[in-house]
Amino acid sequence: MGSDAWWQAKMQAGIPAMAEVQQDRCRMVFYWRDPEGDEHHSTTRRVWLNIAGITDHHRQQRPFSLQRVAGTNIWQGEVTLSSRWRGSYCLIPSRDDADFPADHLAADKLRGWWKNHLPAAIADPLNPLRSWRNGRGHAVSPLHMPDAPPQPAWQALDRGLSACASHPLTTRLWYSSRLANRRSVWLLQTGETRSTPRPLAIVLDGQFWVNGMPLATPLETLTQRGELPPACYLFIDAIGTAQRSHELPCNPEFWLALQEELLPQVKEWLPAWDNRLPTLVAGQSYGGLAALYAALSWPQWFNGAISLSGSFWWPDRQTASSGGRLGELIGQGAGAAHPQRLWLEAGLHEKIILQSNRTLLPLLQASGHDVHYREFEGGHDALCWRGGLTDGLQALWAGLC
Repeated sequence: MGSDAWWQAKMQAGIPAMAEVQQDRCRMVFYWRDPEGDEHHSTTRRVWLNIAGITDHHRQQRPFSLQRVAGTNIWQGEVTLSSRWRGSYCLIPSRDDADFPADHLAADKLRGWWKNHLPAAIADPLNPLRSWRNGRGHAVSPLHMPDAPPQPAWQALDRGLSACASHPLTTRLWYSSRLANRRSVWLLQTGETRSTPRPLAIVLDGQFWVNGMPLATPLETLTQRGELPPACYLFIDAIGTAQRSHELPCNPEFWLALQEELLPQVKEWLPAWDNRLPTLVAGQSYGGLAALYAALSWPQWFNGAISLSGSFWWPDRQTASSGGRLGELIGQGAGAAHPQRLWLEAGLHEKIILQSNRTLLPLLQASGHDVHYREFEGGHDALCWRGGLTDGLQALWAGLC
């Protein structure tokens, strides 16, 4: 065990490995190959496993470590997941001899423990699918259970077979006098016939969808298949965490700046954009909150929203049960005069976000909006959002192809 031939066989079979399937549960085995050898030669004492949506960084849950197979370079551990689960994970090899401190299960100490350890996280070097850096800045690897919703447009990118769209992205700078800042924006036009009028989709957290989880190739793929219409896309950089937290949660200044300053420039940059066709706004987390806020507040500009794990609890987690600030605005009649087509989804492992989405759904429906709503088996995870984003575009632009 632990020989080159043994590892080669394991990798050919697939890592992580599916050891058993019982009804809707899958027993998965995670592996790590210790580059220093067995316990007599290696300085590694723990290999912590962090699974998005499964590992809880806030509640009393002891972190899970793979276990070394004595006398080998093999670390392994088993986790049982839903057959519909999809999400990212990472490994944290550690030289620390100490076990997890028993007195660290209090929420504040547990968060502190993870904050100290996550900077050392690595993607799984044995997982053949493409890794990326998540919102915390460390590398993660993907894991798709057999019954997870299909994401066929992303498969080529996952395997590293296609990394760029046939129509490359164009980068521009947006100088905003209203917001007193500047940022990058990226433009994409899909479809072969350049004179065809096109709708526009505005994608928040654009830097992630351009670099971290490149969206251009799946958009081109779906357009070539006739599953999306030829369209224009505007990706907007969030600048940074502090700016994002200020601009995205129900901030009218951001959207007024976009309408007054950016969109007139976009019309010049992308003359095929026809604003008589539906203009959508899409985002995740705070971006999902912002997208829905924009569609309800300025229906003359935005004709639909895609909200992925929208943070509808904002401005306080205690308001999740009432739908937060957006729940208040909807109760006051916001958006009722102009029913919108909306796509909302949330993960079953996103406790507060799931609660606030479930609260907001009947409020939106009672106001006359056409809401496509679904819940996925996963957490606060881009691996889930990417499927929701392309599915949402197809649903809200249905009939334009």
